[in-house]
Amino acid sequence: MTFDALFSTSICYGNGAPQAGWTLALPITLPLLAVVSLYTAGASRLWRRSGRGRRLRSRQDFQFAAGWAVLAFALVSPIHALGEHVFAAQMIEHELLMAVAAPLLVASRPTAAMMWALPVQLRQIFGAAGHANTLRAIWSFISRPVVATVLHGAAIWIWHVPALFEAALQQGFLHYAQHASFLGTGLLFWWVLLPRPGREHACGNAVMHLFFTSLHTGLLGVLLVVSPKLWYPANAVGSDLWGLSPLEDQQLAGLIMWIPAGLIYGGAALLSVAFWIQTSSRRHQAPQELRIV
Repeated sequence: MTFDALFSTSICYGNGAPQAGWTLALPITLPLLAVVSLYTAGASRLWRRSGRGRRLRSRQDFQFAAGWAVLAFALVSPIHALGEHVFAAQMIEHELLMAVAAPLLVASRPTAAMMWALPVQLRQIFGAAGHANTLRAIWSFISRPVVATVLHGAAIWIWHVPALFEAALQQGFLHYAQHASFLGTGLLFWWVLLPRPGREHACGNAVMHLFFTSLHTGLLGVLLVVSPKLWYPANAVGSDLWGLSPLEDQQLAGLIMWIPAGLIYGGAALLSVAFWIQTSSRRHQAPQELRIV
């Protein structure tokens, strides 16, 4: 099997229009199957040990299943192959990766389950590696909210530079590198900013970064909508499949990034505000209850 065949997607042409099939390229399917198999094995072990925590375990399992299903849909379903020819389809795929699959996977906290799927010796090796000074220093730096926000924003803007975007369409390796950077920085971004117990003090900072991300992704979407010129002519081959001119295809892609994706980031910011207010009220109520007693 050649390198190009390994990274190829299933798309054929009939009557002059592209008809996309399912993408079963090994660089996509193997990691997806490995991740879900690892999580399932570890989650089964944790379920037997969870006891009173089974309600939380069930919610996390549901979140992981939903996130994995969205991820698989974005990368394997015909939407992936269509994205090579219809800009709006590619934008849907990218937003599913960054704004839907990534936060669901992060909310499921899959690390513990996946570690429990490993043999004891491997768990010890990974545990020791996680405590290595160099890795801890790197993680401490990239997991700062401002760094995670900048990395995620940079991935979005850099890959939308016309020359790089069209190069990714032509070269399979770059295409998958693009998706990996969107998903990877998305996972980091949501891990750092999603509210969770023990991180109440960071909610105010998270709100600011979520709103900022909503604004700059919305700005990129607006630029695509109002631009009188095509940004990516090579991506306009199959726009007629959806009954759109190439420029209308670009405008639709911009609207998808501007409104639905912006609402997700903005909605997450509002949820963080609600979580912040709720936890703050609880902290203020506790000392008052102690004084009454």
